[in-house]
Amino acid sequence: MMARQAVPGRLRWIGLRPARREDVVTPDAAEIAAEGLVGDHGRSPRRAVTLIQWEHLPVIAALAGRKAVAPELLRRNLAVAGLNLAAVRKGRVAVGAAVLEITGLCPPCSRMEEALGHGGYTAVRGHGGWYASVVTPGRIAIGDPVVRAD
Repeated sequence: MMARQAVPGRLRWIGLRPARREDVVTPDAAEIAAEGLVGDHGRSPRRAVTLIQWEHLPVIAALAGRKAVAPELLRRNLAVAGLNLAAVRKGRVAVGAAVLEITGLCPPCSRMEEALGHGGYTAVRGHGGWYASVVTPGRIAIGDPVVRAD
């Protein structure tokens, strides 16, 4: 039952962070290499790509006392709608031509207080998304289906 999804997910947003503390770049398409997204600053192979559940953005906004929260404020790489990423933990997802393996929770950092104001860190706890390693590099684009790949 855990492998069954009602509908395929969709890639709603892509974010690249060229360097630490630089503004997030939001292209319509990107290339995922073995190390992560091309143009994103480096991180460990187990944490090559970060994903967040699109449906969690209004929850974070409500918990932070805001009308809305844009995904670039959270500094994740990909925002996925329609596919419960928690149900895929330790599994694989195909995003466009790439395949990622969800490796663990992506906790908030202290910068969430800067981005969202007082209580921002707590608002993101449990909703901060997931880390993933790259199984198969490939091109991704906004609107691509996101489906289980295991």
